Amino acid sequence: MNFTALSISMSFSKTPKFLLLRFSSIGDIVLSSPVVRCLKQQIPGAEVHFATKIQYRFLVEPNPYVDRVFLLDNSLTDLANQLKAGQYDAIIDLHNNLRTRHLGWLMGGRIPTYRFDKLNWEKWLLVNLKINRLPDQHLVDRYLKTVEAFGVRNDHRGLDYFIPEQDEVPLETLPETHQNGYVAFAIGGQHETKKLPVARMIKLCQKIGGPIVLLGGNEDAANGQRIANQVKSAHNACGALNFNQSASLVRQARVVYTHDTGLMHVAAAFKKRVVSIWGNTVPGFGMYPYQTDFAAWQVNGLSCRPCSKIGHQKCPQGHFKCMNDQALDVAATERERGW
Repeated sequence: MNFTALSISMSFSKTPKFLLLRFSSIGDIVLSSPVVRCLKQQIPGAEVHFATKIQYRFLVEPNPYVDRVFLLDNSLTDLANQLKAGQYDAIIDLHNNLRTRHLGWLMGGRIPTYRFDKLNWEKWLLVNLKINRLPDQHLVDRYLKTVEAFGVRNDHRGLDYFIPEQDEVPLETLPETHQNGYVAFAIGGQHETKKLPVARMIKLCQKIGGPIVLLGGNEDAANGQRIANQVKSAHNACGALNFNQSASLVRQARVVYTHDTGLMHVAAAFKKRVVSIWGNTVPGFGMYPYQTDFAAWQVNGLSCRPCSKIGHQKCPQGHFKCMNDQALDVAATERERGW
């Protein structure tokens, strides 16, 4: 691909500069990585800057395809003032909310902006009326449509995730029983309706058998301990590691069991075998594991599902069948997938 072809759609400076906006959250930022890589590698001399919330800097700063990271702390005005000096040729808005639109206005409102289509109307129809008008297309491919105008195409290399050397976790730090192989189970989730109840997680771990490493944040530590108390082969690492360290253990796992959460996409970035467990959300929203071997566990035929595009703190219907009725058939899944 040459620079002349790119100039058809817009006039770049000598060094084309792009600003990508994706403020949150973990999964969405990981899913944006192919856009960063394809821009950097397919447009000669491209300089790629990335703006995100300060708490997610650990996801972006190690990325070698990002030339500079800008961080949103509290003040959108402060961020805009930092970005004004960038003299960007284009803004790639992968968040597309009021905040990112306001940021563009604060920067002067003159920079060509390419916005990701969130398909909010189609999601509303599916959640509220159970009418599915969503395209059969992964979110990554929808992200990549924002840069098609520059001649950028999907390189089909999947997701990227870069772990700083200091965050790599040696297997020797795990219990001796887990050093020759284990299954990772990401037990967390941003909302309760995205997670199996603890009793069901215990049942799942019993069916998995063998060494298991439980992964999650501080908020998952108590549940992890409850599981480990009942399943002796489960090692509770929840709350003991930072996110990059958890990602390191995902990378080294044999198989990854996970709810619809950020570590699911990290597992996909490392091309792991993934069992994704779906409650109130559905793979049809386009955020299933990308370009990796995966199984999607979900209870089909529930008239109440999906009940939200994000999640709830408790089941609106009270029965929580989308998780309580999960078959948890580990043997059948691994047999069918040839694992």
